[in-house]
Amino acid sequence: MKRKRASFKGAWYPASAGECETSIQAFLKEKGGPLKGRFAGGIVPHAGWVFSGSIACRVIASLQTESKVDAVIIFGVHMRPDSRPFILSQGSWETPFGDLDVQEELSGKIMEEQRIEKLSPGYFPDENTIELQLPFVKYFFGDTPIVAMGVPPSDEAERIGEAAFDASEALGLKTVVIGSTDMTHYGAAFGFTPAGSGDKAYKWVKEENDRAAVRALMEIDPRKIIREGLSNQNMCCAGAAAAAAAAAKKAGAGRAVEVDYSTSYEKSPGDSFVGYSGVLFSMD
Repeated sequence: MKRKRASFKGAWYPASAGECETSIQAFLKEKGGPLKGRFAGGIVPHAGWVFSGSIACRVIASLQTESKVDAVIIFGVHMRPDSRPFILSQGSWETPFGDLDVQEELSGKIMEEQRIEKLSPGYFPDENTIELQLPFVKYFFGDTPIVAMGVPPSDEAERIGEAAFDASEALGLKTVVIGSTDMTHYGAAFGFTPAGSGDKAYKWVKEENDRAAVRALMEIDPRKIIREGLSNQNMCCAGAAAAAAAAAKKAGAGRAVEVDYSTSYEKSPGDSFVGYSGVLFSMD
């Protein structure tokens, strides 16, 4: 079986299973562990684990269910509105806990419904948006296979999310969805300084720009998520977030729960920083 090698282990997250487990257990102790409920999916950040791993860990841990999950669908990748969506069609992806196989039947079914470029492990890009979630997926979901997709911030995102749910339902598969996006990238390092610098800028990002993005996610509104991300630069992967929201909404999610919010400023103060949010789409 063809295998996609992990590209960020040992740098953005620990290289060994033991070190990953130690980090995961520490993350779960930070703010009370997983949330209780029935969740169709969630939104996770994708910075290095030291910055946003705690939020991503709690969201993914909360997606566990008492009944077996047949596939975990992960939407991610930094893309432009005119980018072409793509999917990992076969093989497996390496994690420190062991490989995660691709759910090839589901990937194939999604491709039947949407015009999505078919990529093999050797051609799928090295993307932190997806890879940084995979050790969490492997830890909490074991041998459950994955579907990994790159989704542009365009109208296609909603269609792809709905098609992913429809394909799962047609095959009789129980799935959960994950949308991977960081929030505002603020400062000279990112060429984005509309609120100046210092405390004023930090407060604007937290209380205004990122808060507007979180509101769009909480409304589970794919089109509003796309508009918000493109207009205000407060979601770097708005397409991934919109696809996850669309799939979760079609699965029956009627409300959203904010898990946590933070920025890299708390860990590494400076004029340039990034926001991180975790959201769960609830069916309760």
